[in-house]
Amino acid sequence: MNTTNEIQKQEEYITKVKQINENKKCKYIILTMGCQLNENDSEKLCGIVEKMGYEKTEKQEEADLALFNTCCVRENAEEKLFGKIGELKNIKQSKELIIAIGGCMMQEKHMVDKIKQSYPFVDIIFGTHTLHKFPQDLYEALKTQKKISDIIDIDGEIYEGIPIKRNDNIKASVAIMNGCNNFCSYCIVPYVRGRERSREPRAIIEEIRELASKGYKEICLLGQNVNSYLRVEREKNIAFEEYEGINSFATLLEAINKIEGIERIRFISPHPKDFTDDVIEAIAKCDKVCKLIHLPLQSGNTKVLKEMNRKYTKEQYLSLVEKMKEKIPNLTLSTDIIVGFPGETEEEFEDTLDVVRKVKYEQVYMFIYSRRVGTKGDKMPNQVPEEVKHKRFEKLKQLVESQIAENNQKYIGTYQKVLVEGKSKNNSNMLTGRTDSNKVVIFEGKEELIGTMQDLKIISEHMWYLKGM
Repeated sequence: MNTTNEIQKQEEYITKVKQINENKKCKYIILTMGCQLNENDSEKLCGIVEKMGYEKTEKQEEADLALFNTCCVRENAEEKLFGKIGELKNIKQSKELIIAIGGCMMQEKHMVDKIKQSYPFVDIIFGTHTLHKFPQDLYEALKTQKKISDIIDIDGEIYEGIPIKRNDNIKASVAIMNGCNNFCSYCIVPYVRGRERSREPRAIIEEIRELASKGYKEICLLGQNVNSYLRVEREKNIAFEEYEGINSFATLLEAINKIEGIERIRFISPHPKDFTDDVIEAIAKCDKVCKLIHLPLQSGNTKVLKEMNRKYTKEQYLSLVEKMKEKIPNLTLSTDIIVGFPGETEEEFEDTLDVVRKVKYEQVYMFIYSRRVGTKGDKMPNQVPEEVKHKRFEKLKQLVESQIAENNQKYIGTYQKVLVEGKSKNNSNMLTGRTDSNKVVIFEGKEELIGTMQDLKIISEHMWYLKGM
């Protein structure tokens, strides 16, 4: 498919919808669930609808268009979505309101069937591979009053040039690839986002250069498995344009590091099995790449890791951590951990605690295992009882919080480079920012410091934030 022609076609539909909305002062509301990739998709949806003449609102009753960008990783996302749709039913009965639901959840047939059966007043359903077609879907819904279902099961294309309205003017997320080939047995993502497809290097660099020209200081590279960027293309001899020497994730980091104006580079999420030596070396030598690395563990037990299809052992993970600590000065680590995977015994859970004690993570994102229809994990015997999961979760939480309190002590009395992000949400008299290691720092300062990098002395720690001066 010629993706350029398709985007031009959608631009024509954007113009048509804008003409329909002319002089109407239409408003939209959007609810985003899930990961930073979903947030990035929502920024594109906002860019599309604002180009069509809609203005954003936070009040449901004001909306002429209600957008839902869904996630299917956690069970509570479904409950949240259905609750919000229910709230809109009465509003839709009293005014013209288009309700559109997209995202990962809409790639699950049983979820689409449930929405069509239980919420027949929903106007548009679109999937992860058809986001770029939203202008056409909306136009047809407005003109025909018919229900639109626009979902494809095949892997989508990479579309460049989709409008985007970013939520921040200091930090920006940039997707470098779509999809995943790993098929972890607890995860639905490969089924709803498809196989790995990498963006062309030139497109990524041009997007980041444009962000730099607009004053953005920090870039976060996004992908389900960022450190396998361009791997599939190389292995399958899929043509891609090598640009400024970029032919891997390591060389991409090196190229972005040279872009003037960008001061920090982060990335999520990498996979431990793909953390090659060249990536480690690139992180070590690129001064703008933050030395807080997210290294998902999921479980500290080799048997559970095998059941999860993670492709590494406890020992291999710890060996990688040691190699990274040896090669990367000032390295800090964050991680993801799932508690209560099917069949996990108390002894196997203790292995996870053992890894946490040894690594001493800066941040830990903890999750209680949630069954997802369509995954191998959902069909596994020996599902762990909910009360056992919660008991283990609390034990992990206590250990992590004790380590955070201990880790925070090392910051006191040191000077840290802090990117100032804005006013503190809890105290408008204070400014807030983050260190290279993603620690929140609050301090007294003037508004003109927002968007700048400041050297601050850390004077105290308060578990979830540091105080500087």
